[in-house]
Amino acid sequence: MSFSCWDDRGAGSCLETLEKGKPLIVVINDKLMNNHQLELAKQLHRDGYVLYCNCSTLVKTLQSMDLSALKPFPPGQPEKFASFLDKVFGLQ
Repeated sequence: MSFSCWDDRGAGSCLETLEKGKPLIVVINDKLMNNHQLELAKQLHRDGYVLYCNCSTLVKTLQSMDLSALKPFPPGQPEKFASFLDKVFGLQ
């Protein structure tokens, strides 16, 4: 199990953990304004990849979590992204 506490890399830390096939609980910093951390954590949770909470709900989350309900995160496909960019810029 991995915990992601949002640092200066935030989303990168989450994606790296998910790509390694580790179950993840994202602990958000709910004191931030315009909290993009929360937006990302909610979306990844809706998609079934992570659990998320804040510091005050961490214990409850740990007590009630069901890691078997989490889906494996699909692997990235950077070669498809490069091909997409080539099409957008007319290089193909």
